[in-house]
Amino acid sequence: MKAAVARRIRFWVTLAGLLLLLGAASAGVYRIRQEQAGVTLPMAPARGGEFEVIIRCRGQLKASRSVDIYVPIVPQPRVAWLAPDGGLVKQGDPIVKLDSSATEQQLQQMQAQLVAAQASLDQALAQARIDTEQDRSDFADSQFTVEKARLEASKQEIVSRIQGEESKIDLGVAEQKLKVEEATVDLHKASNSSKLASLTRQRDKAQADVNLMKARMAEMEIKAPLSGFIVFQPNYSQGWMNAKPFKVGDNVWPGGLLAEIPDLDTLQMDATVEEIDRGRIAIGQDVRVRVDALPELTMAGKLSQISLLAEQSNEFPPTRSFRAYAAIPKPDQHLRPGMNAGMDIIIDRIPHAISIPAKALFTRAGKPVVFLAQSNRYRQVEVKVLARNPDEIAISGIRAGAMVALADPEKKEKK
Repeated sequence: MKAAVARRIRFWVTLAGLLLLLGAASAGVYRIRQEQAGVTLPMAPARGGEFEVIIRCRGQLKASRSVDIYVPIVPQPRVAWLAPDGGLVKQGDPIVKLDSSATEQQLQQMQAQLVAAQASLDQALAQARIDTEQDRSDFADSQFTVEKARLEASKQEIVSRIQGEESKIDLGVAEQKLKVEEATVDLHKASNSSKLASLTRQRDKAQADVNLMKARMAEMEIKAPLSGFIVFQPNYSQGWMNAKPFKVGDNVWPGGLLAEIPDLDTLQMDATVEEIDRGRIAIGQDVRVRVDALPELTMAGKLSQISLLAEQSNEFPPTRSFRAYAAIPKPDQHLRPGMNAGMDIIIDRIPHAISIPAKALFTRAGKPVVFLAQSNRYRQVEVKVLARNPDEIAISGIRAGAMVALADPEKKEKK
């Protein structure tokens, strides 16, 4: 009997011990889960200091100054050599060479025409000198004949009347021949002058054509007007869908746009600002520019220009926006026009503000609140919003350094 009672007592004591151990284990597990929940919930510290109120926008880099490279006015221009597309060039370096075979052939033909024109002119000059000498000799003979006839006519007082009349007739004939010779000299002179003028014009035209061809030959090699990097334009000869930058062997058209060299020292940010933010920005405000291709690089600048008129987008529903330009002093050597970038326009600064990530602000009963982590639990604290940025919010109501939850603890507990 006593043994049965003892066994029963030991059973109940053992059962009570097991229940106590099970309760202690459950409490430990619950405490561990609470601590794990507090550890795994994302948190961030509240930062104290100056808070910059920004307007974030996007755009791309552009050069405010660039030089266009045009095809020279030459016959049948064809690309024979090109500098590497997008490569850096220095002022005076050759960037494009055109095929000069057709121009060289034309130059040889024009040089031959110039030689022929010069020979014709030289021949005409020699013939004009011969004609002038011959006319001078004939004119002198005619003058001598007139003087001789005049002398014979002066003897009529001492000779017979018949001889005197003959002498007068000879004098008249000689004077008429002299007039004819004078007219012949004038005719030869005018004719030679006209012929020489015509041949001179032909020679000058041939010389001008040769000079023009030589100038075109010199234009076959295009040199960089400034230092920078060269960007070749698309070739639309095969259609808009198949347009590709010009390459060696392509036929180009005289006077067409071939390439562009932007001035890297004039790079600026060209960004799109929403219409609702237009009234909050002004020229002279500080900006920060971040290029997508160089995320480690942040450039400071100032807003230099704002478009006067809004631009309507082609999207649906259509939106309206303004263009804002920011000058970049001392641009980095790795920057290139056309790079996508983001720009933060600093419109205000709040000193001694408390800032938290935008994810750490929640709403309860229509009021902004944050959840502070304290002893593995989260305490709801009502705050006042001073300013909002896309990623940060300036608030008052908590101290700097406080850990705020980035997720809603109540939703976490429900899960």
